[in-house]
Amino acid sequence: MSSPYDQQIEDLLEQYRRQREEAVETRQRVNGTTSTATAPRQAVKITVGAQGEVTAIEFPTGAYRRMAPKELADVLLTTIRQARSEALEGVAAVLAEGLPPGVTVPDLLQGRVDPGAVLPEEPAMPDSVRDYVDHGFQGDPHE
Repeated sequence: MSSPYDQQIEDLLEQYRRQREEAVETRQRVNGTTSTATAPRQAVKITVGAQGEVTAIEFPTGAYRRMAPKELADVLLTTIRQARSEALEGVAAVLAEGLPPGVTVPDLLQGRVDPGAVLPEEPAMPDSVRDYVDHGFQGDPHE
């Protein structure tokens, strides 16, 4: 026998499943984010991933050969910072719409928040429905 809560429970569970699927999609988009920055005179080209890890270093021209070691090091560091900043902006754009209050992009990227913790294991539902799920139908809740 069907109770008055059955459809509401199904709707809540479907909403929860959609939220979990959206979270997985968002995580995949975040993980796929990259950024490439090129230094002036094309001395160096740096590509970084979503968490700022350097994934490629290229020297598109021979400009680096005419640089002093300190100058080349400075150009590398500056270009890495630029690529990381752009990657963070890309990640922030992906996450901006879906972050709950109090959770920031830097917290997620630096491991201070578990992405799985952003969505609870149990779907949110009214207390009356939770009671029904936990204990079964016990008569009309409006009596």
